[in-house]
Amino acid sequence: MNIALVPGDDRKKRLEMWMEAYADAVLRTCYMMLSDRALAEDALQDTFLKAWRSMDSFEGRRGAREKTWILKIAINTCKNYRVSAWNRHIDKAKIIEELPPSVTGVTEESRDLFLSVMGLEKKLRQVVILYYYHDLTYKEIGEITNLTAPAVKKRLDKAMKTLKMQLEGRDEDERK
Repeated sequence: MNIALVPGDDRKKRLEMWMEAYADAVLRTCYMMLSDRALAEDALQDTFLKAWRSMDSFEGRRGAREKTWILKIAINTCKNYRVSAWNRHIDKAKIIEELPPSVTGVTEESRDLFLSVMGLEKKLRQVVILYYYHDLTYKEIGEITNLTAPAVKKRLDKAMKTLKMQLEGRDEDERK
């Protein structure tokens, strides 16, 4: 269902529907981008405030979905939050312990993979989050990141090679 096109709904109701439908996805994305629970929650609120202010400009242009549009707002909000210098030196392993698996999506088995994803450079981490955690297409990721679909695929391939090397390196260290 395209929430933006529900006939006759008012702005408040539309915002409530968006929050109900996308809050978990936005919080997870913000957390993975910022590695800080409090900042992620602030970014979540700012994302929906920005979406509310701009909802009249969302028209589903070029077939865009609300989820894609809202995730783009979330990622841009997180980019603004990351400018803060104190946020650059966070122990990501410690942060994982702060949040329940329902927020991070991390189980004991996937912890190493999650840490490796969190350790990727920002532009690679972003496409991994959108592709694997939100099941977006290359085209949808391109709309969010202002990249072409082939550029998204290239970044995703690079991220996967990097993750494979990191995880294979950990396996070798554990065998020693």
